Amino acid sequence: MPSARRIAAYIRVSTVSQNLAGQKAAIKRWLKGQGIAAKDVQWFEDKKSGDNTDRPAFKAMQQAVFDGEVKTIVVYKLDRVSRKIAEGLNVLQEWLDKGIRVVSVTQQFDFSGTTGKLVAAVLLGIAEMEQEARRERQQEGIEEAKKNGVYKKNGERRRGHRKITPKLVATLHAEGMSASKIASDFGIARSTVYKYLGEVANA
Repeated sequence: MPSARRIAAYIRVSTVSQNLAGQKAAIKRWLKGQGIAAKDVQWFEDKKSGDNTDRPAFKAMQQAVFDGEVKTIVVYKLDRVSRKIAEGLNVLQEWLDKGIRVVSVTQQFDFSGTTGKLVAAVLLGIAEMEQEARRERQQEGIEEAKKNGVYKKNGERRRGHRKITPKLVATLHAEGMSASKIASDFGIARSTVYKYLGEVANA
């Protein structure tokens, strides 16, 4: 088992309104299974987009890697590193070339060596396709919102409008609006919001 002090845990969410707690809890469960105390691990947390390379915590972790302070990197999911396959593979290549172990706790993969690179390429490719599909659905939702008169270019919305659709709910949620706020603004139950989000996700 690697020294806990040489383990880095990296977590990231796409917007500042999202919560890091879920990712952190999953990594803590993995650490517990390895007999490692969470307090002994270096935690790096970013609230930035996966498309944005200006991530201060990620850069700090990379510096720790360069300084030889890290031997294992634990992530919630591989696309937390980057949603862009080329960038993600370049980063992973650098880590593996330095002999760093990379663990994705939700995908249950332990990346190392040539096999690890191959598996990572597949997973990053899937993540990139999912991101593109999500953007397409969001754009469709925006277009529908514009047609219904509930979306403005500056992001402001007309409260009290009751014509709500699954695509519109998904668009507002993706922009950072909570399920509770959507339900309140449009006069629907939170369960309906979650139902609509599920319909769009499974479309």
